[in-house]
Amino acid sequence: MTPLVRGLLIGAVQVALVAGVGGQLLYDRATLPRAWAETVAFDPVLPIRGRYVELRLAVAVDGNAALAQGRPGQREAWVRLYAGKDRLAGRLQQPYVDAPGVFRITERTTAAGSHWVLDPPVLYFIPEHAIDPSVLQPGQVLWAEVTLPPTGPPRPIRLEVR
Repeated sequence: MTPLVRGLLIGAVQVALVAGVGGQLLYDRATLPRAWAETVAFDPVLPIRGRYVELRLAVAVDGNAALAQGRPGQREAWVRLYAGKDRLAGRLQQPYVDAPGVFRITERTTAAGSHWVLDPPVLYFIPEHAIDPSVLQPGQVLWAEVTLPPTGPPRPIRLEVR
């Protein structure tokens, strides 16, 4: 086998791998449930390259609030996420259930009040020439549309400023 044929074969394998991952993500986007989530975005300082923002997704919680642990304003709980009627929502679970689709949320208190956010945050990569969505004017709120895979954290699809 000549070096040219080996190089073309390796290139074809790499194209097939990237196409497979891209196809899987497109299929997931078309078939998995979607939800909008209010976010708190900030630009993290991490050593990886590229433009991205870190999004803390707000979760509307339903269930027995006694399952939350900790002091008010600093409580944590575990939820199973689902696409609610108008936003990302979660049903409270028993403390720390190690199961697919169960995530930790923490309570954050801001000037606007108390709300629950997904922990850890998710990353949203932005194009090089796009405006940074984490810089908002007063009164604006950043929302993210996410898909909810059966395992793993929500995947952000797009952002919107409201």
